[in-house]
Amino acid sequence: QVQLAESGGGLVQPGGSLRLSCAASGRLLSLSIMGWYRQAPGKERELVATIHSVGKITYADSALGRFTISRDNANTAVYLQMDSLKPEDTAVYYCNYRHGLLDFWGQGTQVTVSS
Repeated sequence: QVQLAESGGGLVQPGGSLRLSCAASGRLLSLSIMGWYRQAPGKERELVATIHSVGKITYADSALGRFTISRDNANTAVYLQMDSLKPEDTAVYYCNYRHGLLDFWGQGTQVTVSS
């Protein structure tokens, strides 16, 4: 079992920045993928960015050039630096940990971009 705890969400004005953090604990395995997904009201959950424990990174088109994902050296935490935020980035952001068929989710943290 893996537990994920997100933090860092909040209210920010358009053009502002936020940094999300996710701490993983429990039976962590090597060669895992951690990432961030988001779900806006009335929409399906969608990929934001993922990072493999060996470093491969994937971004959604909407995140390219504005968001940066990173992991700590121990592969127990993942971060999402979000810059130039737009109102359409408003959503609940979920941390994800995946290893093979194992798939764990955090509770989510609300990000609201509004003036």
